[in-house]
Amino acid sequence: MRKALSLALALAACCLPGLAAAQSQAPWPNRPIRLVIPWPPGQATDLAGRVMAQHLQERLGVAVVPENRAGAGGTIGTDAVAKAAPDGYTILAASSGPVTIAPLLQRVPFDPERDLAPVAMIGISPYLLVVKPDFPARTTQEFIALLRARPGQYAFGSSGTAATAHLIAEAFNARARVEALHVPFPGSAPSMTALIGGQIQYSIETLAATNPLVRQGNLRALGISLASGSSLAPGVQPFAQVPGMEGFDAGAWLGIMVPTGTPRPIIERLAAEVANGVAAPAVRSRIESISVEPVARGTDDFATYLRGQRELFQGIIRSANIRVD
Repeated sequence: MRKALSLALALAACCLPGLAAAQSQAPWPNRPIRLVIPWPPGQATDLAGRVMAQHLQERLGVAVVPENRAGAGGTIGTDAVAKAAPDGYTILAASSGPVTIAPLLQRVPFDPERDLAPVAMIGISPYLLVVKPDFPARTTQEFIALLRARPGQYAFGSSGTAATAHLIAEAFNARARVEALHVPFPGSAPSMTALIGGQIQYSIETLAATNPLVRQGNLRALGISLASGSSLAPGVQPFAQVPGMEGFDAGAWLGIMVPTGTPRPIIERLAAEVANGVAAPAVRSRIESISVEPVARGTDDFATYLRGQRELFQGIIRSANIRVD
């Protein structure tokens, strides 16, 4: 009996490597996928990432587990994915802050172009130009004319130096050829409070931060940063439609990325399922509920878009001489 048991154990031990190899060669996916979210719970990337994780789980037939790895402005979690095995089982809820902007301003432990591969875009957060209801300008064009007539006499707020809101506002000011004082705040909420209180005269902030205040009548929206406008802010004129501002198109993007070296068939499958989700009414509605405009971009289109965004923000940082101390 002992000999039989020993023989059985020996045979099992011999089979284990074969079973492991067979599992590794099984069609992807055949085990849970980890979706790393490099932000704390409740942030836009976290909410959108969880929506997409649920959709991918339903479509792929395996668990897609969201994992918050917050810290250092999103670069800690992003770096974790950049250094993960490129096997399709670790994916990133990517966003403009840690992928596009942070590497232009500071030293980060990864190269977004070398270490991360784009899969698909989920959406983009529009930015609204907002003022108090009694501000004398009623349109973006009138606003620009007013500021040009009084250079340096107006102040704008942002959620912090080198935040996306700051960079987009600087891009707007440069294209509009206006001079204004930048006042950074520790977040968008304090900036909005200062605007309502009259400490600053305008702000270009996320739709999530501004639109509730616009709806309540506490602020008035003059323009929006996306060239095609947004269904989430109907009737708000795109900056790109103002003479001299043609082509202006900026926002905070959200998407899915994977470690470089991930097999192309896996990337294509993920991209197809993300596109399916962005097109699905139930998923679109959930994305829109967090003030993100659903925008589907496939792998190659997304890669081209990312290169354009990098060039855009690199130009803004250089022209405005923005630095992070």
